Parts: sequence; C-alpha cells; structure tokens
Amino acid sequence: MARALGILLAGVTLLSGVSRAAPNDHGGDALSRLLAGNRRYVAGTITHPNQTAGRRRAVANGQHPFAIILGCSDSRVPPEVVFDQGLGDLFVVRVAGNIAEPATLASIEYAAEHIGVGLVVVLGHSRCGAVDAALKGGDAPGHIAALVTAIAPAVEQTRDQPGDRLDNAVKANAELVAEQLRTSDPLLSHLVQDGKLRIVAARYDLDSGKVDVLPSRSN
Repeated sequence: MARALGILLAGVTLLSGVSRAAPNDHGGDALSRLLAGNRRYVAGTITHPNQTAGRRRAVANGQHPFAIILGCSDSRVPPEVVFDQGLGDLFVVRVAGNIAEPATLASIEYAAEHIGVGLVVVLGHSRCGAVDAALKGGDAPGHIAALVTAIAPAVEQTRDQPGDRLDNAVKANAELVAEQLRTSDPLLSHLVQDGKLRIVAARYDLDSGKVDVLPSRSN
C-alpha cells in the first residue's frame, strides 16, 4: 500500500511538472503585487505581464505561482485579468460561489504544501448568482442545491444586518470560506499556524473592477 501511494505521488509530481518549492513571502508582498495589478486594471493601464512566448517556454517545465485564488466561476471575474497577471503567476481554483468543497480544498492544499505558495485569496464578487440563489432559498434543481447549502451560513449570518442583503452575504461568504480554509486540518491550518500561509477574503466589484480586501477574524 505504501509503495503504491509513493508511486501515485511521484506520478502527480511528474504530471504537474513541479517539485516542492520554498514557501513564498507568506502573503505580504504577494498581496501587494495582486492589488497593484488590480489598480492597473481599474485605471486601464494593464501591462499584460508574463504573456510572451519566452514566458511560456520558461514555465513549460515547472510552475512557481505567487498566489492562490479561490474565485467564483462567473465569466466576468477572471483572476488573471482583474489582477493583471500572466502565465505561471496565479494558481486559480474556480467554483460557483467560491465555496470550499473537497476538490477545492485538495487543490489549495496541493499548491500551498507542494508548490509552497504563501497566499490564498478567497475572491467573492458583487451580484454573485450563487449567493443570490442561496438568499432566495427554495428548492434548487440538481446539484445547485449543494451550492445553496454551502452558502446558507453566510445568508443566515447576515439576515438582520442593515444594507444590501446580497452584498452583505457575498462578503460574509468570502470571509467564512477564508476562515474555513484557515482551520482546515491537517495541512492548511498547520501552514497558517507556522506562519507559512496567509489566507484573506476579498470582494470584486463588477462595476468598478476594484478588489477590496475584507476584514477577517484572524490572519
């Protein structure tokens, strides 16, 4: 069994073309780099970094992204665009409602533990359809019900808050998912406790294009 597991892990490394890298800057410079790119995007001064043929060749046999983005699948919120980044810069995981289901967690664990990425940004966005579905309640068709169930705690937490109910729930959902990642055993929680991983929540505004980092309970 142990031998089979070793072969499987070796295969994953070969397929991905990466080996374990030293951890990044634990989130500080990485977050500043993301926000600087977003400011360029908002101002219309995007530079399209790391999108040349030379960059493509440079990352063909290995990746060393500086940030992990857990974002929504919404077509209007592509992380590489809104943060003005290029090939090999971001390790992106996208799922409707930016929820932390098992495959999502596994992907983030892989990037944080095996590639050594030091920052995770949970990126919600204004007028999120998945959050709106959870807010409206009722019977959701097919597997959409699983999304609604995952987002329900954010809806409940903000039920009596003043202001826009949908936007309140969007922010709460991103914050709750970030907290879920911070406390996820055994890998992510230990990386956070050891100061090797920073996890933040953020909100993207569909109208302005601006990303705002949200207050968090910790980290």
